[in-house]
Amino acid sequence: MGMTKTLQAASGWIELGIADEALNELKKLPMDVQMQREVLELKLAAQMVNQAWNSAADTAHLLCLKASDEPVFFLRAAFCLHETGDTLAACNWLLRGPKTLFDMAIFHYNLACYLWTLGEAKRARSHLQQAITMDESFLEAARDDRDLAGIGPLA
Repeated sequence: MGMTKTLQAASGWIELGIADEALNELKKLPMDVQMQREVLELKLAAQMVNQAWNSAADTAHLLCLKASDEPVFFLRAAFCLHETGDTLAACNWLLRGPKTLFDMAIFHYNLACYLWTLGEAKRARSHLQQAITMDESFLEAARDDRDLAGIGPLA
């Protein structure tokens, strides 16, 4: 099976929520091909579906190194690190990303979650307010987010 067919198969398995099969498909590819960005992106998606946070964090780090200008990889790397329980590393990784992150409401929202978890209440509230200012839908999200439990009244 060619690379395109393998990637289509893996993608199909992910859409069906059967991430193990997607990972099995990707493992069939030669090692050098497995390190290509599009393969790593599918691998990361499958690992996140499986909630294999340590593996996913490693894959996301590779993607950040391959595409240091791509903000979404830094968001995912940080999210995976936070899910492993290493929220300080998540925070640091997010802040290491490209400056385009600062223009994204999700960056400020996720940073607020991580800072709140770390006990940095003032900074957390500031970033949460910034996220809500940029995108009002984060107000609703924040009300139900376990990472922001107890943050207080939201505007």
